[in-house]
Amino acid sequence: MRPPVLELGRDLCGDPHFSTGREWLVTNGLGGYASGTVSGVLTRRYHGLLVVALKPPVARTLLLTKLDETVTYDGQAYPLFANRWQGGQLEPEGYRYLECFHLEGTTPVWTFALADALMEKRAWMQQGANTTYIRYDHCRGSRPLVLSIKAIVNHRDHHGNTRAGDFEMRVEPLPGGLRMVAGESEPFYLLADGAVVTPQHEWYTGYYLSVEDYRGLDALDDNLYAGRFEATLEPGQSLTLVASTEAAPRLDGLAAYAERRAYEAELLETARPVMGSVPPAIEQLLLAAGQFIVRRNLPGEVEGRSVMAGYPWFSDWGRDTMISLPGLAMATGRHELAASVLRTFAHYMDRGMLPNRFPDEGEAPEYNTVDATLWYFEAIRAYHTATGDDALLRDLFPVLQEIVDWHLRGTRYQIRADKADGLLYAGEPGVQLTWMDAKVGDWVVTPRIGKAVEINALWYDALCIMADFARFLGEPAERYETLTERARAGFARFWNEEVGYCYDAIDASDGDDPSLRPNQLLAVSLAHSPLPPEQQKLVVDACARHLLTSHGLRSLAPGHPAYTGHYGGDRRTRDGAYHQGTVWGWLIGPFASAHLRVYRDPAAARSFLHPMLRQLDSHGLGSLSEIFDGDPPFAPRGCIAQAWSVAEVLRVWKETENA
Repeated sequence: MRPPVLELGRDLCGDPHFSTGREWLVTNGLGGYASGTVSGVLTRRYHGLLVVALKPPVARTLLLTKLDETVTYDGQAYPLFANRWQGGQLEPEGYRYLECFHLEGTTPVWTFALADALMEKRAWMQQGANTTYIRYDHCRGSRPLVLSIKAIVNHRDHHGNTRAGDFEMRVEPLPGGLRMVAGESEPFYLLADGAVVTPQHEWYTGYYLSVEDYRGLDALDDNLYAGRFEATLEPGQSLTLVASTEAAPRLDGLAAYAERRAYEAELLETARPVMGSVPPAIEQLLLAAGQFIVRRNLPGEVEGRSVMAGYPWFSDWGRDTMISLPGLAMATGRHELAASVLRTFAHYMDRGMLPNRFPDEGEAPEYNTVDATLWYFEAIRAYHTATGDDALLRDLFPVLQEIVDWHLRGTRYQIRADKADGLLYAGEPGVQLTWMDAKVGDWVVTPRIGKAVEINALWYDALCIMADFARFLGEPAERYETLTERARAGFARFWNEEVGYCYDAIDASDGDDPSLRPNQLLAVSLAHSPLPPEQQKLVVDACARHLLTSHGLRSLAPGHPAYTGHYGGDRRTRDGAYHQGTVWGWLIGPFASAHLRVYRDPAAARSFLHPMLRQLDSHGLGSLSEIFDGDPPFAPRGCIAQAWSVAEVLRVWKETENA
């Protein structure tokens, strides 16, 4: 077994600020997950050991919040859990007994030192099932361990908060476990073969969620103490507690964990022919990539696939899915999943548009995006280049033709090609259509109505791809070639000679926007660039001087009056900063690709990824964060695990290997 990529020793585990600021994540491929902090302190409403997707991959519901374990060894009681209560009191402080913490694949492992005894705790989910395993191993010691576990449960939307009495929970004893039913909902189960189980029903109130407080949200939560599990472990023995929506899950913790390890070993083996020999940090990201691809069934219960944009709170988004797919699937050798995702989204094509997102409660998809559909062309191009799958290309080519036709004649939100210059116009008041999509109430922070630079880089790229596909399939290509030339000529309007880089948008209601943003990098990084080489270099150099950081690119240059270098506060404050200086991890991909195109130096391009790899132990352990502060030291913010951050590092790693 390979050594862990990251291991936190006693000095770090015993520091509550450090260990409470590091979070772990395990997933099940259905949209469900388990997540928490190294210290065990709850800091988010999303923390829990069993969060299930009742309508995969959405309608996520918190069921098992946490387990409060106390071990008695040689007559001495050791509380191994930790809680922070309303008012800030931290009690107890079980992390003080942590000898170390590490990841085994994606599985978190806590090692507790109790006199001469060592006990390990692991938590993982079964792939394809709403089941979490928590296993305790008595690894070393001269005497038995007496383990007493309080099961703390809930039943709420993972975006919400609970107040004592919000629901009626029936707690029913079973042989070796409990059956719990909240109101009229479906039951869930807590089972432990070999444990003595005692039902309880006591509300614990006033859990203080510090990260929610930082985010300006309700920071108090209540949970229900539903049962106690007790067992005595001799040296070498283990106990596994199983939390599941299934009445009869597998109870053998050793066998279940072996299955999990085999699944992750297969992920690495599948990636090896594509990625070759990679360092441990890239291997860790290959495992992290597997956490984002989930099941999304089509009507008629036909199985499809999608991509969760980020954990813990995002659902599957069209834009994030298409940007992420080359890194998550093609770079990892999971081509059949990529094909399934591409076919799944074709099913939801409407009026020439891909969905922007699927709401978390599973309602009809939303179509307020201009770029998700254009990224679809690039994802199919990358897939066909990697696989040579002509059958899928033939099946989807009519879909792509329909998309182009809709964009030429006009579709939702004034998305239409301008006959005068061949460029794509999009937008209307009150709607956010590009990836810079923050909106609070009626306030669209960066409306970008008009002709946005990255939208037209994507439009040009899509038309070039269509011409290539048509020629490959023996279809008429002249129409797409003509559209391509018109768009390329029109794109020259984006060049701002005075400053030496592109306008961010032109033909907007208040004129052309000269703001220096990273969007123009796509005009260099995509497969087909509408810019001449000398302008490509100027774009890369301008972004390098003013936008590049260790962990991605700022969304706005610091010299701009609207620049905001810190991301935090209530929703209005946070969303006001989201694309006004906040650093986005995924943008390191387009920057590195653009740098490679301009300077033709694979080692230099890859060097921009190295700080990202050093970020694996600073926020979401073993994964990459969504965003970072724009000002040094670029503290990680947002989602602890973001699909396109992980994907773009993997994509560029592969690109620089093959350059």
